[in-house]
Amino acid sequence: MENFNYYTPTQIVFGKKSEEEVGKLVEKAGCKKVLIHYGSGSVIKTGLLDRVITSLDEKGIAYVLLGGVVPNPRLSLVYQGIELCKKEQVDFILAVGGGSVIDSSKAIGYGVANEGDVWDFYAKTRVPEACIPIGVILTIAAAGSEMSNSSVITNENGWLKRGCNSDYCRAKFAILNPELTMTLPEYQTMCGCVDIMMHTMERYFTTASPMELTDRIAEDLIRVVMKNAKIVLNEPDNYEARAEIMWAGSLSHNGLTGCGTEGGDWASHQLEHELGGMFDVAHGAGLAAIWASWARYVMDADVKRFAQFARNVMECPDTGNDKEDAICGIEAMERFYSSINMPISLSELGVEPKEEQYTELAEKCSFFGKRTIGVVKKLTKEDIYKIYKNAQ
Repeated sequence: MENFNYYTPTQIVFGKKSEEEVGKLVEKAGCKKVLIHYGSGSVIKTGLLDRVITSLDEKGIAYVLLGGVVPNPRLSLVYQGIELCKKEQVDFILAVGGGSVIDSSKAIGYGVANEGDVWDFYAKTRVPEACIPIGVILTIAAAGSEMSNSSVITNENGWLKRGCNSDYCRAKFAILNPELTMTLPEYQTMCGCVDIMMHTMERYFTTASPMELTDRIAEDLIRVVMKNAKIVLNEPDNYEARAEIMWAGSLSHNGLTGCGTEGGDWASHQLEHELGGMFDVAHGAGLAAIWASWARYVMDADVKRFAQFARNVMECPDTGNDKEDAICGIEAMERFYSSINMPISLSELGVEPKEEQYTELAEKCSFFGKRTIGVVKKLTKEDIYKIYKNAQ
């Protein structure tokens, strides 16, 4: 077990009608003017935005609105948000939506609180030194951004998808009402389940000496999500199943499932980020499409870990042959993804890169040959290229 620092300052308000408490929570934060940041018209159609505004009005809290966040949130909208917040003297950002909205809100918060170009933080040429306070009303269980220190933004100039991690951006509170996820299309719900699982699997596959308790938490979290994804697939309005998935999403990305494991591998996420940047695919679907190719490529570097995953998570029988069991686990995960209508290859994802695009993906993912990714096996630009190709 490695040394670790576990920090989770976000207040969670979980349950039915919990969004009605938002005015009280913003008031408690001592803020006077809120940017309500959201995505498409769904928050309007469902009446959620009206309920949020009513709660703020009851506490006499002023607000301005900025919608338009899309999957793989864009830097151009972040710039608009920064300008609007400065003009309106906003001192609090309320993200009403999923991971893309939350990530965009965090980037805006950085841009308001720090001088210079906010993209510098995502390009890793500077680090943020502050962020204005952020709150969340979550509408999709997926990214875990409501309790994490991370955000990911896509720069349309070159279609670069990059992340920034800093505790300054952690939400002051996150409101989690599973009922708000019931209007989501099946595809988005299942993409979210994959993302939750992958946030846990990224931390699980590591070369660090394992911590048994952390392993068991991670293994059971993945199994709970798999079980309830199947339930929601057939019963979209099942509150209990939605609640299990939503809570798992927060726990999967707040550091709990990585305690004592040096942070995890994260190569699959890096690989998917470039797919999302180039082809604008849904994040969870992109992860499902690339994971098995990554797993087969790196498996031999830590076959015992993959065998443990196969036996404890995917319920593969213990044959006594680690490699056979590891392969069984990868194939079982592919079958699960297929069973919830998620792609297990780039072609199933609807992406058929040309040769020059495979090269470009590998170039961007390796920062043009300046970095390796992953820890189970350190992947060079050439390795990355092969994983993309094998995912066809």
